[in-house]
Amino acid sequence: MAFLKIYVDGNARFDGNGTKKRPYKLVNEAAKVAMPGDEVDVFPGTYRENVNPVHAGTEDAHITYRSVEPLKAIITGAELTDNWEKYQDNVWVTKINNSIFGSYNPYTTYVKGDWYLGPVNKHTGAVYMNDLQFYETTSLNECVKGEIYQRSWDQENSVYKWYTEQDEEKNETIIYANFQGENPNQENVDINVRREVFWPQETGVNYITVSGFKLNKAATTWAPPASYQDGLVGPHWSKGWTIENCDISHSRCAGISLGKYRDPENDQFFTYQHVKSPTQMERDAVCRGQYHGWTKENIGHHIVRNCNIHDCEQDGIVGRQGGVFSLIEDNHIHHINNMQELAGAEIAGIKLHAAIDVIIRRNHFDHTTMGLWCDWEAQGTRITQNLFDHNYAPEGTAKRLEGAMLSQDIWVEVSHGPTLIDNNLLLSKGSLKIPTQGLAVVHNLILGSFTYVGEGTDTPGHGAPQPRYTPYHIRHRTEVAGFMTILHGDDRFYNNIFIQKWPAKDPDPEENLEVGTAVFDDYPTYDEWYKPFKRLEGTFARETDMEDLMEDHFGHLPIWASGNVYLNGAKAWKKESNNIVNDKDKVEFELVETDGQPEIKTNLYDFIGNFKNKIINTDTLGKAFEPEQRFETPDGDDIDFNEDYFGNHRGVSTIPGPFTSEEVSVKTLWEK
Repeated sequence: MAFLKIYVDGNARFDGNGTKKRPYKLVNEAAKVAMPGDEVDVFPGTYRENVNPVHAGTEDAHITYRSVEPLKAIITGAELTDNWEKYQDNVWVTKINNSIFGSYNPYTTYVKGDWYLGPVNKHTGAVYMNDLQFYETTSLNECVKGEIYQRSWDQENSVYKWYTEQDEEKNETIIYANFQGENPNQENVDINVRREVFWPQETGVNYITVSGFKLNKAATTWAPPASYQDGLVGPHWSKGWTIENCDISHSRCAGISLGKYRDPENDQFFTYQHVKSPTQMERDAVCRGQYHGWTKENIGHHIVRNCNIHDCEQDGIVGRQGGVFSLIEDNHIHHINNMQELAGAEIAGIKLHAAIDVIIRRNHFDHTTMGLWCDWEAQGTRITQNLFDHNYAPEGTAKRLEGAMLSQDIWVEVSHGPTLIDNNLLLSKGSLKIPTQGLAVVHNLILGSFTYVGEGTDTPGHGAPQPRYTPYHIRHRTEVAGFMTILHGDDRFYNNIFIQKWPAKDPDPEENLEVGTAVFDDYPTYDEWYKPFKRLEGTFARETDMEDLMEDHFGHLPIWASGNVYLNGAKAWKKESNNIVNDKDKVEFELVETDGQPEIKTNLYDFIGNFKNKIINTDTLGKAFEPEQRFETPDGDDIDFNEDYFGNHRGVSTIPGPFTSEEVSVKTLWEK
């Protein structure tokens, strides 16, 4: 069968039929006719549309949408506005007939929904000048004043404001904007109009490749885990998409969504009906997902690679269930939620629920309110060879909005594992928030603290706190194997370097600031944990054994630790013996930029000397307790941790940390 090349050129003189001589002027025209194996070549230009792929590709014959010149074809959800009139001082006004919005008006639609914890006073629309997003105010007076927003991570630009209201009699959206002395009719000023930019309206549109585009400015809605999750771009509950080499920015909420379909019986249930907790609705979403086709054969297996994802105000990438078995690699994810206008439990550079067998590798997360958040069912998830830095508020920033989450590089929440975190650089003030179990933390360099250890998994109520039961799955599948509360522990720490970079003492700390594994001091070793069960080896359990062992069945699970290095006052788990603890010498560590590329400068290797430990492998790590699953590849193969952050070979033994040697550590950590 012959595959077609279909051409799109928005600058063509006439609309055509998709041939090279007479190309279409809209990508959507090509999307109506492209079939498996076809390639849609899009020439440079700005395409103001939401591309809606109609036909699916196949595993062996994707439908490919490609920018002929990388990043020169721009698909945007915004429309230019050049009819501004002077209103007062630096404020101008424009009036837009609502017919342009169709059934979805971003200037009457608020950001809200389950797990949204901020004030419901921000619209899904936005105003931009030369790609700078303005801050929405709740009154015209605030817009006129144009004052600095002290919570913003970019306070200098927070003086650019906008405000909207409706003229119902004329059916118009009125927008006021403070341009701080600029004339908007002489600048590139546009506003969000469309909800998405590249998004199939139907589910099950499989095997699509989106390559080399600039995709920006969508009026996306809040994307909670038990409800519909739209994004600026994404597969909308399908299989086998590849999103590569794209620049994705300025989504009001999520940039890429790998997430959830719309289920009318479980859509924003808590927000509108209130009577069930949103946590229960998440459990419902997991179980109802099976009914809606959530299997390894139907959903996930996406690739997101080599993309620049930035300036989105909820997530760079979001996904509940739909991202299973996916690969997310070589992306730069940065400046997420920096405006600090939105608050809630779904904000991060990447926020995934049910990241089953998802590999997240070689990405750079920086200047995000939270780097990576794996919530529930991080089973078979591997986080490897990533750089995390500056994922915390700049000095002088006002306290975050009520309802906003604290910052850290990685948060793994209420999962049963196995979750593997290896060969990463965790360089922010909070490294790991881990109200979870079943972790293996191997060969990382860690400057920040561990938080929520042994807490944050129960829900208070009228009476005793209610434990949060979460699911675990059949190994390397989506089918639910069981539900269980989090016992905490079942964690392994091998060959890491911990440095107390920031002071461990604070007069009013919100979370633990001490770096190291000492937060696990009251957790047992494996032998201590197994002792009450060992006495029953080789016998049948008696009726009294169930009651006798009840406390042990619901106690903390064991910890393993070996080969770690603790510097500058970082503290070791008191039961770890094979390690280095140096709280006397001053260790210097700085992340610097050389020609715009991040590098580290440190003397830490002066204090490691010849200390080495064995090569860690799947057998060393054993099985995560609840799912009884090994720390292995998605295909079930063993992992030998004999490669470092750069992929260099370690040999028969190794120094701790993410590098094979001091010489390797001075290389550029990330290339744009």
